[in-house]
Amino acid sequence: METIKVLTLEHFDTDLPLPSYETTEAAGADIRASLSKEVRSQGLIIAPGERVLVPTGLALEIPKGFELQVRPRSGLSLKTDLLVVNSPGTIDSDYRGEVKIIIGNFGKDPFTVNHGERMAQLVLAPVIQATYKVEGDLSQTERGTGGFGSTGTK
Repeated sequence: METIKVLTLEHFDTDLPLPSYETTEAAGADIRASLSKEVRSQGLIIAPGERVLVPTGLALEIPKGFELQVRPRSGLSLKTDLLVVNSPGTIDSDYRGEVKIIIGNFGKDPFTVNHGERMAQLVLAPVIQATYKVEGDLSQTERGTGGFGSTGTK
């Protein structure tokens, strides 16, 4: 098991848990909104069509050779009009700033994110960097250049 070092920032609420796996077989660790003291009681209001950065109060040191993927929580996506809009987002191993979750409200009504609410999940994944090289042609495949829907729906 890999270890991710965590730095709690000034506005992190120490009553909140660190990112955690809700079950023993979970792939993603849930991460929570840690709002500033000024807005904790009212929550963070997201207007219809608006995208916001939801603060977590955490900075992370991800092991070299890995990334943390920021993914939506299925329950949040199903039961609300909120989406993680850059899904999956990537937190690179050399980033040391606060982890913030980009959330968009795709509904018709304002939505309030409450302090401590589980906003996304973090999945640790290995990274393999590639070298990109210009060639005169590519190998042939059955699919070829067929894209977007070219393999059918059934």
